[in-house]
Amino acid sequence: MQNSESDGAEESRQSLVFFDLETTGLGQSCDIVQLAAVSGGHSLNLYIIPRCRMERGATKVTGFRVRRQKLYLHRQLVLTNSPREVLVSFIAFLQMLGRPLVVGHNIRRFDCPLLARALDEHDLRTEFESSISGCVDTLPLAREMLKDRCLQSFRQENLVKELLGVNYKAHDALEDVRALQALYSVLKPTPELVCKHMFTLDTMESKPAVTAVKAEVPCTMPGQRPLWEYFKQTVKVTESKAEDRNGELKGL
Repeated sequence: MQNSESDGAEESRQSLVFFDLETTGLGQSCDIVQLAAVSGGHSLNLYIIPRCRMERGATKVTGFRVRRQKLYLHRQLVLTNSPREVLVSFIAFLQMLGRPLVVGHNIRRFDCPLLARALDEHDLRTEFESSISGCVDTLPLAREMLKDRCLQSFRQENLVKELLGVNYKAHDALEDVRALQALYSVLKPTPELVCKHMFTLDTMESKPAVTAVKAEVPCTMPGQRPLWEYFKQTVKVTESKAEDRNGELKGL
């Protein structure tokens, strides 16, 4: 009987997807270069050739640069997909986890507005919103939880160093989300606090809600099977191109 109750608690626990973008700069008109997400042992890491130039500051911090319509990370060629392929794959990843919460650091002011713009451009906003329960920004969440710690900075790298005692490779989206997942497990925010800092793409410009959100209504997204087929096809195509592009590094 005890085991059954424990299993039920596990099944009812809200799935979390930690998400981050790397971009060509810090403005709202910049382009997405990398999208990464992680949930437990599941991860997604995809790259896009941006339409606009990489800003020098962004290149210095992230290591990304574009040359002859190819994307390089620290002088290594990386495989890329179209913006639509990346967004569809991200939506499929979210659907696999059953309408999770999307969690990120400073995503309310930066990542989510950029993501919303990209989703609107490809008419995928409805599909995305149907695939999640909401978004949570860990920056204001951490500020509220750690207000008595007198921390000099609430940047993610600093929080990870202060609370976990480790340094990591920041400004790589995949490393950032892995570190944030570990940080979140240490913070252990209460459901009430998570609800307080929850928002959607439609409400992200308003102030954080202070009341509990309504109970979510189960939603089965139409077209889920085609999205998964598209996701699998994208992964297969990426793998098949790996050997063909590997030799191009010699020209650098």
